[in-house]
Amino acid sequence: MNEAHSIGKVTFRGNTMRLTVDGRAYSVNLAEHSRKLARASAQQRRRFEASPSGYGIHWPELDEDLSIDGLIGVRHASPLAKVER
Repeated sequence: MNEAHSIGKVTFRGNTMRLTVDGRAYSVNLAEHSRKLARASAQQRRRFEASPSGYGIHWPELDEDLSIDGLIGVRHASPLAKVER
């Protein structure tokens, strides 16, 4: 199985999540992406699992899943979109 992304270090400071994806550093405002994470304790935030496929991050204790594409602002074309020639 190919990895969608290579997820590296994930840390938190205040309401900011810092993560490394595909070798690039990103800072994400938690309030814009997840109320659960924004309200979670530091201990709850640290208990996450990166998906082996690289598609997302899961916090089992919070029952929260976030896609890497959504976090870093990647958009993909719809497979049903027609290409005009």
